[in-house]
Amino acid sequence: MGRKKTDKIIFENIRITDAGAKGVSVAKAPDGKVIFVPNVVPGDVADIQTFKKRKAYYEGKAIRIKEYSADRVEPVCQHFGVCGGCKWQNMRYDKQLDYKHNEVLNHLQRIGKVELPEFEPILGSAQTFFYRNKMEFGFSNARWLTQAEIDSEDNHDNRNAVGFHIPKMWDKILDITHCHLQQDPSNDIRNAIRTYANQNNLAFYDPRNRAGLLRTLMIRTASTGEIMVLIQFFEEQKAQRIALLDYLIQTFPQITSLQYVINGKANDTIYDQDVICYHGRDYIIEEMEGLQFSVNAKSFYQTNSAQAYELYKITREFAGLTGSETVYDLYTGTGTIAQFVSKKAQKVIGVESVPEAIEDAKANAKRNNITNCEFYVGDMKAVFNDAFIARHGKPDVVITDPPRDGMHKDVIEQLLKIAPERIVYVSCNSATQARDLALLDSQYRVARVRPVDMFPQTHHVENVVLLQRKN
Repeated sequence: MGRKKTDKIIFENIRITDAGAKGVSVAKAPDGKVIFVPNVVPGDVADIQTFKKRKAYYEGKAIRIKEYSADRVEPVCQHFGVCGGCKWQNMRYDKQLDYKHNEVLNHLQRIGKVELPEFEPILGSAQTFFYRNKMEFGFSNARWLTQAEIDSEDNHDNRNAVGFHIPKMWDKILDITHCHLQQDPSNDIRNAIRTYANQNNLAFYDPRNRAGLLRTLMIRTASTGEIMVLIQFFEEQKAQRIALLDYLIQTFPQITSLQYVINGKANDTIYDQDVICYHGRDYIIEEMEGLQFSVNAKSFYQTNSAQAYELYKITREFAGLTGSETVYDLYTGTGTIAQFVSKKAQKVIGVESVPEAIEDAKANAKRNNITNCEFYVGDMKAVFNDAFIARHGKPDVVITDPPRDGMHKDVIEQLLKIAPERIVYVSCNSATQARDLALLDSQYRVARVRPVDMFPQTHHVENVVLLQRKN
């Protein structure tokens, strides 16, 4: 049986009232239901055509803008509205910050239901474009055609693309000519690979039939000027692979790390794959306050290097270290925060579940001549136990920067058990952070809150919370 068709309704002269979750704006239909609408700005008045109807809401699109919001700006990117990224590029940056601040406040109040101090001003990013140090692109032999292309009489025989997935369509790739998120030579490298591949008949990946040569492209840049390029091939075609990699070396001599993966499995993830270094080192170097951090193909490193420095400074300030404290850095990743705060602590213990990340952390500490940091690998809820605390000492301060899902309940129970004086909670998801704050509320009060914008032009926001143990 096929899907039931949803009757399309057109609501006229609807005012967009707010920015909602995942960068989608919010309006009210005449019947009182919420309408979720992408690519509009609060304050716009539009005619909206629905394409999905649910019991409590509609999903729709603006087919005509009747009145433009005072908060609207002209998007700089030619791909805006089709590409799934940069959903707020048509909104003034100061307003983006306001909505991010309000989202954090709403989550902490509505989900956390904890007593809150006055928020400190959200820290905006000095760079609002070309700030990302890591971009990942997909290849496809069935390029997504925009409506303008469909309506044109142009020949679309060449459907090869390298770019981003269309939202909610795992097999559709939008060909990206110029992205405003990563500094040069990111666009030049991507465009050169596309041109070379077309000229030399390299097969772009076919995700439905699982065939082709070129699968994904990752480009990492560092504040030091170093560049990593990693190409993921679906299958090994040695002569074609070597020719492409040699072409990149000759065309872009500034590439300091050129790597590849042969991945014939069903998904694109490389974390279970062998990454092979073809040219240069298998890592690039980031610097922060005189510290050097090696970043390899599988490393997690904050994707906005300049703003990561500001985030870490706030974290260190909230920790209130005097030089005598034992600090635990939970979910330490490659140990960047641990090493960043180490000079103001007596001892720092970092814990992380990814073995490669811990190896990086140890290598970075050695590179930076840091002797008061120790790093341990394992599942947080299993490692962070009584025996671990007895072996390394009770922490005076805990810094935690968990993944989007937040902390496991066993980790929270252990925090309540050992009761450090202060907890600094860094989060990329204020909803799960708020949930965890509620669980910690019996013994901790929220003393300081400061959101940090790591991702301009998007709805994403980091948040730093200082928890003080109640007397």
